[in-house]
Amino acid sequence: MNNNKLTTKRFVIRKSLLGTNTVITFTNKKDITFTYDHDEIYTKFQSKFDEMNCFQKYKSYTNSNTLTTLNNTNILLSTN
Repeated sequence: MNNNKLTTKRFVIRKSLLGTNTVITFTNKKDITFTYDHDEIYTKFQSKFDEMNCFQKYKSYTNSNTLTTLNNTNILLSTN
C-alpha cells in the first residue's frame, strides 16, 4: 500500500485525512522534525481528539509546539 506524504509547519490531525494512508512530517518551533502516520496517531488518541471542541467544530486539530505526549509513544516514525 502506498503512503501519501504531507509536509506541514505543524502537527495536524484532520478527519479528511482519515483512511488516506498519509505520513506527515513537520518541524516544530524548537526545530525538531517529526514524522508520523496520521491514522496511527488518530487511532491511538481518538477519544481525546473526538472530545476536543476544535475537532468537533472544524474537523481538525493542529499544534505547532513540542508534542511531549507523542515523544513518549512508539508510534512516531522518526524525530531529529
